[in-house]
Amino acid sequence: MEHSKSSAEALIPSFKFERVLNQDQAGRRIALHGNINSQPAILILERAPFPNSPSYLSTLPSTLSTLENLGANDIYFWYLALSPGHGPSNSQQPPPPTKTSTSEEGLSDLKINLIYPCTAQHIKKYSAQGVRLVRETPAIYLSKIKPYIESKRADGRLNWVYNIIEGKTEAEDVIYRTPLGSAGDEGFLLLPDLNWDRKTMASLHLLALVERRDIWSLRDLRKSHVKWLREMREKLLDATVKCYAEKGIEKDQLKLYVHYQPTYYHFHIHIVHVALEAGATQATGKAVGLENIVETLEHMQGDEDAGMESLEMHYTVGEASELWTEVFEPLKKSDIASQSQ
Repeated sequence: MEHSKSSAEALIPSFKFERVLNQDQAGRRIALHGNINSQPAILILERAPFPNSPSYLSTLPSTLSTLENLGANDIYFWYLALSPGHGPSNSQQPPPPTKTSTSEEGLSDLKINLIYPCTAQHIKKYSAQGVRLVRETPAIYLSKIKPYIESKRADGRLNWVYNIIEGKTEAEDVIYRTPLGSAGDEGFLLLPDLNWDRKTMASLHLLALVERRDIWSLRDLRKSHVKWLREMREKLLDATVKCYAEKGIEKDQLKLYVHYQPTYYHFHIHIVHVALEAGATQATGKAVGLENIVETLEHMQGDEDAGMESLEMHYTVGEASELWTEVFEPLKKSDIASQSQ
């Protein structure tokens, strides 16, 4: 069967939709079943990469057809929006963004995060950069990394986390929580992660924040925490299934992990759908399964104070990150220098 360019292009408008076969890559690709001229057909749609021309990018924020704020906390804001040309008006001068299409019709095609005002550290984090695999020994953790972590908790950098825990912000988004202060060191809450659009179940992403402030990362977990971690895991799974039961979510469709190094140093757990595309944030060298942590602690030699700080960790860091430029790159150069002597 041969088609000219024009006849091939005429096929797409003739497609008559019947049903969705599959939606994957966090909703960015969808397979539709239908027919063209009464013959069965499958139409696979995938979002193209963003154009990178300055003229397009400079006008994009001001030409969104619709815009709906999903939430805000401190310097972080997140939205759903409809990109130019997809809204109710296709004129060259679109009206100011409205929120009717995103909230009522579910037609948003953009998930937007805004950091304002951002810091130099944010700029480094989101810039293209090389990645290195590093080896963190217990000695390096105690002498280099722990002081670094402590510095990142200073000057109110975790205020946005404490705002959530104390119910000052995002209280309406909380899916489950132990009553504030009632559970002592075992209190926690569960809410949607800001990177989830809150509608695509295959990309479901929730976040559990613990109330206690003495656990900064997985390095602070000890054998004495095993019972608490196991019970919290079950409560998180039960709460997620209960909240999204109408969407068909079951326990064995969920996985729980923590990051090392994390983005911020207050212990938190990620709960995601197993179908969520495993990008860099779930890759080896970044994500550590909660069950694996519990098993490691449970079988670790020593008393109840034995913990994760005694292990050697391997993970990835960006070349623009302070962990690389201030810790691991100098260590590497020092090792090379000592070997050359």
